[in-house]
Formats: sequence, structure tokens, C-alpha cells
Amino acid sequence: MIREKEFEEGNGMKKKTPGFGEYTLQLLTKNYTVTPCDLGSDAKLSKKGFHFETEAYDVSGLGHLCIMKMKGLAGLMRMETVVLAVTDKDVPLYNVDWIGAMGRETQIMELYNDQISFQPDSLLQAFQKIKDRDAEITDYTSDGAHWYDDILYPCSYAKKGKKVSARLHRAARDCTRVFLARTAQAPSCDPEVKKEKVRSFAETLYSEGGPAVDMLTQLFGEETAKRVILGHMYGLKDPE
Repeated sequence: MIREKEFEEGNGMKKKTPGFGEYTLQLLTKNYTVTPCDLGSDAKLSKKGFHFETEAYDVSGLGHLCIMKMKGLAGLMRMETVVLAVTDKDVPLYNVDWIGAMGRETQIMELYNDQISFQPDSLLQAFQKIKDRDAEITDYTSDGAHWYDDILYPCSYAKKGKKVSARLHRAARDCTRVFLARTAQAPSCDPEVKKEKVRSFAETLYSEGGPAVDMLTQLFGEETAKRVILGHMYGLKDPE
């Protein structure tokens, strides 16, 4: 079982900017059987100066992990997205996004309510403490109403600023460690029922669109974008 103090800084784990994808993979590899997925040509996609690298893993007894990195504008813009779609435990969907552009950084760690019945109070409280710890960092807000507003937990972390790399990286590592620790203690559930919850989220995300979905669609077409979002990012084996 994962304990929150098991992976404190200084334990020899690699550090890389922004690094939370690699960090998450290392935590999972220490505690679960992790199997890389063959993404074929989708593993590396490039067009019009934008370069996407995607890794996906099946995590036995847990669910699906995706790590996507993007570089664009001659390296002036970078992005890393990590999705942990847990299907064997009745816990929220965990999405992490980091964007760096022109010296500014934005980092978002979101928990979405896709549980069957479990109420993850301990997890939500732990995320709120991390969010409160960085209260003086400017909040990132997205104007208008969104299809996911009713299922996004308020304790989700969304911050932006300059010269805040260390704080943001620390928050990402802490949120990931807390998420995995609480998930290990959460009740198991019917994976097939939980996968349908993940499918509902992913299909709505794809149909409603958004910055990442729209960019992938415009650059590589609907078929590739759908395969990447549904199949690779959220682990749905039959995205078509």
C-alpha cells in the first residue's frame, strides 16, 4: 500500500522539469504492474511546428495512465498533460495540465466526480490543503460556464504566474502522491461500470471540444484526435 511519506524528496527519484508525468509513472511502477501500450505512429505526431509525444500505460489493479507532452512555437510553448483514469477503485478521475509560454506557467490539477458511489472526503480535504498552501499564487480561471462544472471538485488546483516553477512542481508532486495514497485505501469497484463513467467523461470532452481537443483536430484530423483522446488518453479500447 502506498503511504504518503514513502516518496518524499531526496529518496533518489529523478527530477525533471516539469516532471510530474515521470514522477507519477515512477510511483506507479513501484507499487503496481505497469504495462506500456503500443500507440504506433500516434506516439509522436508533428505538424506545423507543433510536436506531440504520448505515452500510455495499463496499470494492473488500478486503471490507465497517459502522459502527453507538446512543444510548439520553436520551443517557446510547452505543455504536459497527465491523465490517471482509475477504473478498479471508486475514486475521482485525475487530470493534470502544465503549460509554459513566454515565461509564464499555468498548472491545473483537477479531480472529477466519476465515482459510482464512494465519497472521497479524505482525498478532497488533502487536495484543499495543498490548494490553500499556495493561496497567494494567482488563480487560473476560465471564463464562462463549462459542461464539467457540476462534476469538478472545488478543491481542484489551478494556478498561474511567473517564477513559480518550484511551487507548482511541488504542488503537482504532492497532489499526485496524495491521490495515489488515498486511492490505495479506497474501496474497489466493478471495473466495467467505472469504465463507463470514464467513457462518458471522455466522449463528452471530445464532443464539447477544448484547447487540446481542438488543436489535435485542426492539426491531425478528427479520426486521429478521437483515437488519441478516447483511446490513448483515457484508455478506451474501442474509441470508434
